[in-house]
Amino acid sequence: MNSPEALSRTAFVTGGASGIGRAICGRLATDGHRVIIADIDSTGAADTLAAVGGDATVALLDITDSAAVAGSIADHGPIDILVNCAGWDVLMPFTDTDEEFWDRVIDINFKAMLRTVHHCLGPMKDRGWGRIINISSDAARVGSSLEAVYAGAKGGVISFTKTIAREVARHGITANVVCPGPTDTPLLAGIVEAGNNADQVIAAMTRAVPMKRLGRPDEIAAAVAFFASEDAGFVTGQTLSVSGGLTMA
Repeated sequence: MNSPEALSRTAFVTGGASGIGRAICGRLATDGHRVIIADIDSTGAADTLAAVGGDATVALLDITDSAAVAGSIADHGPIDILVNCAGWDVLMPFTDTDEEFWDRVIDINFKAMLRTVHHCLGPMKDRGWGRIINISSDAARVGSSLEAVYAGAKGGVISFTKTIAREVARHGITANVVCPGPTDTPLLAGIVEAGNNADQVIAAMTRAVPMKRLGRPDEIAAAVAFFASEDAGFVTGQTLSVSGGLTMA
């Protein structure tokens, strides 16, 4: 089946209201794609829309609501490029967490991705083309103190994506993972500020990175743009760390 023309791709980006998600929306729009900014934050999504320009639309969406996810993808589809970027965490020792916290972390960081992929894959297979790019974390690759449940959920993202890549490769669909290291975003600031000693935590993160700085959202977006491109048509099931050398594997 012939691929759709590059400029007619529709990209659905969860977590597009700020940080890495906003940078991804901007980069994909610059690359000529129609962008759906999917987020529960209406103000942030509107700011992304204003910043992105081009052919972009806001989809106000709670990614923990299965019916809402199905409806939004149906309303804005067919989706050619799916980017799962939404995430959430709070730094704390595992022994201080409870099942309510586990459920929230897993629902946002793992199950939400299951929902979006589940509803996008069928139409992608019918059209014979698709790109799935899931944002995990270097926490999933090396572990991260005070993020046990988050790291576990993001590890699930990697394993799930590899399996999907195997299942759908013959249908012209690729599935890959981008793992940011510590990145200067509102999400990171919020996670750190919710704990103690924010300045010390950020300083420790920076020291751990061989390049001795935090990443920028646009650097993550560049990796996503590659996986979304025609140039990555023979690349699937891969995990790419964009972390200043924090993970070298």
